[in-house]
Amino acid sequence: MKKYLFNLKYIILGTFAFLSSCLSDDLPGVGDLVDLTGPSPSFNFDEITTSQFTCDEVLIFANYEIYFQAGSNLAVNGTQYEWSISEIINETEEIPVTDIEYINSQRTVLVASIKALKADVIAIEEDIEELELKLPCETDQVKINAILAKIDALEIALQAANDAITEDIRESIADLENQISNLPAGTVNDQNVIVAFPGPGTYKVALKVTDNNGWSNTIDENITIIEAVPTIPVPEIGEPSFEDNSLPDGTGDGRDSWRVPSNSAWSPTGGGTTVIQINTDTNPVDPPNLPDGRQAAKFPAGGSRVAYQEIEVTPGAEYVLTYHSAFEVTQYADLKVSILKPETSNYAESLLEDNIIASRTDNNIDRVDNIWRQHALSFEAGDNESVIIFVTNSGDESRLDFFEILVKQ
Repeated sequence: MKKYLFNLKYIILGTFAFLSSCLSDDLPGVGDLVDLTGPSPSFNFDEITTSQFTCDEVLIFANYEIYFQAGSNLAVNGTQYEWSISEIINETEEIPVTDIEYINSQRTVLVASIKALKADVIAIEEDIEELELKLPCETDQVKINAILAKIDALEIALQAANDAITEDIRESIADLENQISNLPAGTVNDQNVIVAFPGPGTYKVALKVTDNNGWSNTIDENITIIEAVPTIPVPEIGEPSFEDNSLPDGTGDGRDSWRVPSNSAWSPTGGGTTVIQINTDTNPVDPPNLPDGRQAAKFPAGGSRVAYQEIEVTPGAEYVLTYHSAFEVTQYADLKVSILKPETSNYAESLLEDNIIASRTDNNIDRVDNIWRQHALSFEAGDNESVIIFVTNSGDESRLDFFEILVKQ
């Protein structure tokens, strides 16, 4: 009996060995469990909307485009992608969008390559275009002449930049432009695609991903396309660093933009001249000890001089004004920069809280003689189309230089 059991044991083992020898490691999926999980779709998107307005805020064009990038979980590779987009009308209704354009995502790469090859040319072209758009809305003939002069100078620079492009680079640009012309249209099955939406609105973007086992899953996300609005222009500050010949027409003594409308109305001391003085670094060898250029505004001890400039702003916008100050330190001194409402008409009214939009006062406590420090003053334009920058001082001599303003985002 034991003999038969012994033989049966080896027969069974031999059968397993035979079956094992029939299996091949080269056959895909042999011995693996079937993946029943399916893909886990995901997508990222970046808005690349472009628009352009005239200087009086008339829309020239608006391209509402978003770059979508699809993906799936690492465990399961998606092999098929399908986008679908519908517009959400209200909380319970949505309709398919038929006038959407799918654009080959390679366009972005090719366009960026062209811009890199002719960066200098494109930068000058954009400067010229900006000035040409601004020109029709300008009414000051001095500024019109200055803009035209800038355009003429930029046209010369543009020609020089074009001439500097080598033949090899021209051939590369032509090749890239040819590739763009021959790009196939984007489709709903592209993994990465640019979608041109018909206009502002709320859209449901759905992505279906199917893996190589035939399993699929879908995700969706609501995306709101905001209507294009004009870019808030950055206000212009005349002679911001108090330099000679820095007015639009190439003239000016560094302080012409900062004179008050009336000495008698705006004098803190009740009479006499109020125009600021100019402090000049005349050292021809060493770099100037100034934040910008070689001239700065000087406010003598006693507080009789003021700086005044009205600038245009956009109602509702928020701004940050920056500037630099320096002090003598033999006695106490302070320097006050105020943003006033445009209807403020004299020095006494500049002290009224109702007329002060924002203000900042700095002093020479713990300051070092002739060492500059930068300051920032934030303000909201409110309903005003212009505001007044007004500067006063008291005590020891104070100096001011390098105004800059930016739109607060």
